[in-house]
Amino acid sequence: MAVTLEPLTAANLDEARGIRREDVSEEFVDGIDTLWELTEYGTEHGCTGRTFLIRYDGRCAGVLLLGEALPWDTDPPEMKERPFYRLLGFVIDRKYRGRGIGSAALEMAVREVYREFGERPIALGVHRDNAGAERFYLRHGFHKTSCMEGNDCYFLRYIR
Repeated sequence: MAVTLEPLTAANLDEARGIRREDVSEEFVDGIDTLWELTEYGTEHGCTGRTFLIRYDGRCAGVLLLGEALPWDTDPPEMKERPFYRLLGFVIDRKYRGRGIGSAALEMAVREVYREFGERPIALGVHRDNAGAERFYLRHGFHKTSCMEGNDCYFLRYIR
């Protein structure tokens, strides 16, 4: 399986918009245009991190944003006053799920961001009704916290 990552850019944005995710509510994962807005904000404000287009055998298979966490009032107490990354907008096209592409892409993205910007803990939110995502992140070393951001439970992954 050939999973590769490349930066999400204006040139491949329309390709990302074609990701089939009808079964993944925007309550669970932000849409591509919201991800693009976050990417542009991060670039304009000098935030560290990357937004990746995920390819499988050369075809667009998903997107993932892993970047510097701007403080939110709802952040878990253990994340207050320390730098960490926030994982946002991670979605795999439905025809590519269940093949290990998401697992490979997540670990590749973490390694790339750590290599380029340094190691930090990672936080993310999982909608309380998204049991599949919860199982996925637990398998990848994240720990569920009791903290909530709206309907999302916070998950944290510390540096291994």
